[in-house]
Amino acid sequence: MGEDYKTSPYRRHRSDPEARGSSRDYEDDEDDGSPFSIARTKSAPLDQLRRWRQAALVLNASRRFRYTLDLKKEEERKELIAKIRMHAQVIRAAVLFQEAGNGLNAPVSAKSPSAKLPSSPTRIGEFGISAEELAAMSREHDLSFLQQNGGINGLAKKLKSDTETGAPGDETDQINRKQAFGTNTYPRKKGRNFWTFVWEACRDTTLIILMVAAAASLALGIKTEGIKEGWYDGGSIAIAVLIVIIFTAVSDYKQSLQFQNLNEEKHNIQMEVVRGGRRIKVSIFELLVGDVVPLKIGDQVPADGLVIFGHSLAIDESSMTGESKIVNKDPTKSPFLMSGCKVADGYGSMLITSVGINTEWGLLMASISEDNGEETPLQVRLNGVATFIGIAGLAVAVAVLIILVVRFFTGHTVDPQGRRQFQAGKTKIGPAIDGFIKIFTVAVTIVVVAVPEGLPLAVTLTLAYSMRKMMADKALVRRLSACETMGSATTICSDKTGTLTLNQMTVVEVYAGVKKIDPPDNTSLFPPRVISLLREGISQNTTGSVFVPEGGGALEISGSPTEKAILQWAVNLGMDFGAARSDSVIIHAFPFNSEKKRGGVALKLSNSEIHVHWKGAAEIVLASCASYVDVDDNVVLMDEEKVSYFKKAIEDMAVGSLRCVAIAYKTCEMEKVPTSDEELDNWQLPEEDLILLAIVGIKDPCRPGVRDAVQLCVDAGIKVRMVTGDNVQTAKAIALECGILGSDVNATAPTLIEGKAFREMTESHRLEVVDKISVMGRSSPNDKLLLVQALRRKGHVVAVTGDGTNDAPALNEADIGLAMGIQGTEVAKESSDIIILDDNFSSVVKVVRWGRSVYANIQKFIQFQLTVNVAALIINVVAAVSSGNVPLNAVQLLWVNLIMDTLGALALATEPPTDHLMRRPPVGRREPLITNIMWRNLMIQVFYNFVLTA
Repeated sequence: MGEDYKTSPYRRHRSDPEARGSSRDYEDDEDDGSPFSIARTKSAPLDQLRRWRQAALVLNASRRFRYTLDLKKEEERKELIAKIRMHAQVIRAAVLFQEAGNGLNAPVSAKSPSAKLPSSPTRIGEFGISAEELAAMSREHDLSFLQQNGGINGLAKKLKSDTETGAPGDETDQINRKQAFGTNTYPRKKGRNFWTFVWEACRDTTLIILMVAAAASLALGIKTEGIKEGWYDGGSIAIAVLIVIIFTAVSDYKQSLQFQNLNEEKHNIQMEVVRGGRRIKVSIFELLVGDVVPLKIGDQVPADGLVIFGHSLAIDESSMTGESKIVNKDPTKSPFLMSGCKVADGYGSMLITSVGINTEWGLLMASISEDNGEETPLQVRLNGVATFIGIAGLAVAVAVLIILVVRFFTGHTVDPQGRRQFQAGKTKIGPAIDGFIKIFTVAVTIVVVAVPEGLPLAVTLTLAYSMRKMMADKALVRRLSACETMGSATTICSDKTGTLTLNQMTVVEVYAGVKKIDPPDNTSLFPPRVISLLREGISQNTTGSVFVPEGGGALEISGSPTEKAILQWAVNLGMDFGAARSDSVIIHAFPFNSEKKRGGVALKLSNSEIHVHWKGAAEIVLASCASYVDVDDNVVLMDEEKVSYFKKAIEDMAVGSLRCVAIAYKTCEMEKVPTSDEELDNWQLPEEDLILLAIVGIKDPCRPGVRDAVQLCVDAGIKVRMVTGDNVQTAKAIALECGILGSDVNATAPTLIEGKAFREMTESHRLEVVDKISVMGRSSPNDKLLLVQALRRKGHVVAVTGDGTNDAPALNEADIGLAMGIQGTEVAKESSDIIILDDNFSSVVKVVRWGRSVYANIQKFIQFQLTVNVAALIINVVAAVSSGNVPLNAVQLLWVNLIMDTLGALALATEPPTDHLMRRPPVGRREPLITNIMWRNLMIQVFYNFVLTA
């Protein structure tokens, strides 16, 4: 095994600068000097985010910036997390120091952790250990306490569980565990109530000024005209302001509830758990102390616990320690697992010992307030539009104020009866002040109308509406900006398995002993030795399992779709999963990864023989084979003719759109197997001179409707590219079936390319061919990353689907990362912007429709708001200059503002997408928000309104 493959690709990507999206600079991402031009808010620098906030003209900052990232809180949050992490590290260091001192100065019994635990720990029910004892053990990583309780197996017995079959899992058992150890939830800060939004709406600077002016007008009016006549002006302004505040608060409160519900969905991870010997899927919040949880690469550690077994199990603890160091875990030396960490490599299982608030992760999450605020490029641009309009409106308001004040105090303003409202030396102070207040109120109200506070918030409103509707279309939006960016997507790089296909796999063809086995589970056609070795290898070289119900009934097979298909085939061949696993012991494993495209295990048999089993991509495993088992059960060296025969078999199956997997093994001398644990951990499994056992072809049919979805993308000007780890011929067959490739004539390089060929090109050559690529087969995650980088350099807005841990860099690099909800790992989901809940390509296309709808709805709202703004401003300024009066008084302007800013946004921002949106090309990220057609319509409407008013 080469040096490159000693570790998981996940580990290499974390330290590889080429693989980090934030380290790449693209022309399209560069701003043009304007603070309101941020092409990509994903990983945008904080100073850039701070700059546009400072440049915006804002009347109510608490409302305008509510759904943007709170930069001050973000800094405080990071400092708090750092303090909590440091506190945990100090506790562990102190415990280690204390234990070291005890080891030198006291007998062994003095090492008991009883001094650190409550004097009488509270044990509830029949469990032999308390939640406090378990929490202290996990927090302090106390191996001595674990050993005193009989190790992992002893602790499992005290928890009324079993390391193999897990907790019983019946309803009574679950209730008892919840009472004794709590649930896997932590207290979260309650969302803001309705009155908080009312208070925020009241903090609008102009509304405060209007309320003061209304109070002054009311007092003067009552004083001069009496309460019956004098309350009209001041009272009507106050009522109008109150209505604006209530409508604003109701709209904002409803938006807030939608975001809360969506955030709950983000945290609700589905986990596999073993209960009563059966593997089932439950919510992470339903896990309990004593549960046994299988772990594989990309999973999140769901609670604090202990490693039961692990093969090359490595954990990324950066979420808890702040350091990106990968920590190897094993059941003896380093068994402690911390909630919230990620599995970086390998696989294994864990026993849960602490949940919820009793874990460090629970304490951490309960201590910090989660700020889901985030700006989107469209939101930032609209703040720029709002600022420009606001400045123009402010200038108009000042001009109107000056003109009306000058005309009023020079005696040029008359009432409806033609009398001068102010005569120098004759008009009393009260009426003069009242007249000035009315003029000032009109000017302030013009500012209220002119500064379109609702314009940037309309983006949030339409995004909140779209996100809720997209949930029904099986898409969970994790990042707001992705929702709108998807409308600009020019290309979608899609996985094959599970996205374009059904992910319902079945073994339909098998080659063994230089012949085709038909049907594939006919045991009489297999050489006897091959049957025995297949059962042995398949049962152990897997992360899946087979559960046999006690009362009979159908077997329950779990694992990835490929694993399930092969396990089902082995069961059909007569494999007894439990018995086959008990006949041998795994001494070392190389977990499957998408770089090497194979995985292997070394087994020690009951007769002390060592067998090394490999399983993976057919042509790759075949290249490592030197011999095969013939029909007479003899091991025969593989000559060129037999190699050609097997290659032809693989090609024929691939052309038939089958996924090809080869299974091989070899014996290993006992002397070559390391004896110490340390050497065994670093042992590279022999992978040359293998003996081929079988090549299987697995059918995974195309999803119904995927061809129509691909055609819809083509009509919308979006190029769909398939990026798969499967054989190039398999990829070609599926691409032809679902319409990504038009015909066999198109299936030539570079339209159809292998990942290795693309990887070996120079950067300039990759940029030349990248636009032509439609299908990339046998691609590694790094090939997908290189493809995304090249496409973005060419100016494309790229959407990428991914499900594996190693897809994280490509998902991060893409403009829109789409993780798969069913097959996707937690690492992939956390790196994504949108989670496709049903893994279906048709759902990806629906996301595009909603993305385009967001942009279209915002344009409608802009046109509506600008028409009202410009018309109101022109009418008032012309009237003020010509007659000294304004046709629209303060109350009327406030009503216009209510319709325009709140109700208008609600109506126009929540229109569903139409089919017409998918019949026009993508909207460029640099295209103007206000098009020439919009300017034309706006001018005609403003002119019409002006003529009507005049």
